[in-house]
Amino acid sequence: MLAVIINSFGVVLMLYSGAGISAISSVPYAFSEVLPKLTLGTWTYIFQGLLVLTLMIMRRKFVPSYLFSFVVGFVFGELLDFYEWWIHLLPYNVPMRIVYFVVSYLVICVGIALSNRCGLPIIPTDLFPRELSDITHVKYSRIKIGFDITCLAVTAGLTFFCLGHIKGLGIGTVLAAFTMGKGIALIGGVIDTKFTFANFLTARKAVSAVNS
Repeated sequence: MLAVIINSFGVVLMLYSGAGISAISSVPYAFSEVLPKLTLGTWTYIFQGLLVLTLMIMRRKFVPSYLFSFVVGFVFGELLDFYEWWIHLLPYNVPMRIVYFVVSYLVICVGIALSNRCGLPIIPTDLFPRELSDITHVKYSRIKIGFDITCLAVTAGLTFFCLGHIKGLGIGTVLAAFTMGKGIALIGGVIDTKFTFANFLTARKAVSAVNS
């Protein structure tokens, strides 16, 4: 849950910085601008539902844990709407916007790195590149960068053709898309040297076996 809280705040803070929205939320953001009757949070869990469905098709089987991931994604979407509700209370000037972008970039990297190690269901936009890497046996950082760039291309095309101009994408979005995969790997490496992660369910079974 900590990773979900961190990631959702990072996404909204990056958008508020004016440097552009993060790649993982750019597609839902584009739809929320083109079809504003639904909020960013609502479009986010619709998009995440499609990602979960895509993974099941690629796995060619029903994966129950993916459904738990969708539930986490729903909470993520609700948190996006919550943060959007009050984020405008923060000071808004050029120096602070730079600070917001740097903080949001690091927050998202830390959040995703934690998600990949927590052994619990994670949001589908984080789950998708991790599982796709496992399915295709391609390095995670490469999959993550490719996924982010694809999201940006869809966002650019959708907003340009429907709104007449590209919206939601900025220099920060592009920078994050091309570097965040590496950033997550670096931060994950640091986390691995400081902490050891165990699957919660596996740990409970081990404790039960010892006690019995």
